[in-house]
Amino acid sequence: MLLKRFFHRRVPPAGVPSTPPSTRVYAIGDVHGCLAQLEALHRAIVADAEGAPDRRLLVYLGDYVDRGADSRRVIECLLQPPPAGFERVLIKGNHEDFMLQVLGDKSVFLPWLMNGGDATCRSYGLEPTAPPDGCDDLLGWLQRALAEALPSSHRAFLDSLLLHHVEGDYYFCHAGIRPGVALEAQTAEDLMWIRDPFLASRNNHGKVVVHGHTPVADPEKRPNRIGIDTGACYGGRLTALVLDGHEQRFLQV
Repeated sequence: MLLKRFFHRRVPPAGVPSTPPSTRVYAIGDVHGCLAQLEALHRAIVADAEGAPDRRLLVYLGDYVDRGADSRRVIECLLQPPPAGFERVLIKGNHEDFMLQVLGDKSVFLPWLMNGGDATCRSYGLEPTAPPDGCDDLLGWLQRALAEALPSSHRAFLDSLLLHHVEGDYYFCHAGIRPGVALEAQTAEDLMWIRDPFLASRNNHGKVVVHGHTPVADPEKRPNRIGIDTGACYGGRLTALVLDGHEQRFLQV
């Protein structure tokens, strides 16, 4: 009698989210000018990716600037090619949106400065509390000075950022989505700025939303969302969510 040997793969329960085949995603939370942590996280990701599937993708969830001391250098870091063997997606956060608004409307400058824009100004060599002698329009001077100090490559970087990205069963954006609205109908305002309606929702959004924007002490895993802004600029850790098939785990520095 011939004996047949059967090998059974463990099949995850129906509805467990997954990345596309042979794809590992590293989603990186809010950097906010924390260059040293970003560089350390890059090193940790490269080490972690040894033996990973053929396709390795970095998804940055936005808020590269403001609050931390090194906004300019963070942008310069992200203008460099990604680590060898990686693809990269860069998403726009509300602080990049804020910065672009400032360049076009000086009335936005004061709210921006009060929300961490002062640190960004200093990273570009501007002291927002020290206008030149005889200046009678501080906000106008700051707007002109920032526009002059901002390299064209940095402005192009800000203009090129995406609002969202999809990989398999995951939807990546900065802040979240408007519950009850189809993913393809989400507005830029909500994708970059929303908080409570999204955070409190238990809706099945069709995909698991991976987001930053709202700082938490530890990553938040919910059936419908995963939040990974762990407050690097407030002394917390910088987090990467690692997604590979059905696996979900974290790297932190």
